[in-house]
Amino acid sequence: MGETPQGEVTRLLQAWSDGDASALEQLSQLVYAELHRIARRYMGRERPDHTLQTSALINEAYLRLVDAHGVPWQNRAHFFAVSAQIMRRVLVDFARARRNLKRGGGARPVALDEAFVAVPEQSVDLLALHEALERLAVLSQRQSQVVEMRYFGGLTEEEMADVLNVSPRTVRHDWSLARAWLYRELTRSA
Repeated sequence: MGETPQGEVTRLLQAWSDGDASALEQLSQLVYAELHRIARRYMGRERPDHTLQTSALINEAYLRLVDAHGVPWQNRAHFFAVSAQIMRRVLVDFARARRNLKRGGGARPVALDEAFVAVPEQSVDLLALHEALERLAVLSQRQSQVVEMRYFGGLTEEEMADVLNVSPRTVRHDWSLARAWLYRELTRSA
């Protein structure tokens, strides 16, 4: 996530939080490439025939971000963590709507990468993952955030530590515990 100047993004986020509408336009230009990378990462985990395209995911997330005016943005990493969370929620809403159109569900699996679970061939549907993350958040909000920021947002340990105001070692520990917990939950329901 080193493409955009951190100080400039943070300055624009603060200006936007303070009500400067022009800051949002400048910010959009600075962060678009990184948002596109995050969206591409999400869409890469979706089924090949998914009707939502990367640009549509970015646009929907952008609309939701614009509605989030007044958020006390901490910094660039915080912005991208929230952006990743919003994209995940857009996809979950899309999956729910698709499932509701079909009788009896019909959600399709989303492959998880090897770094996330110990079994390379493991796959899980997006709604199951979302529900498991919600259950994890009840037990440990921070562990749930670490999974979201690392797996979906692609943030580094240092960036997550900065957003969460903890040490990188704590982030590594949370990631390890959350990964094991999610693996157990997702294989139990499979």
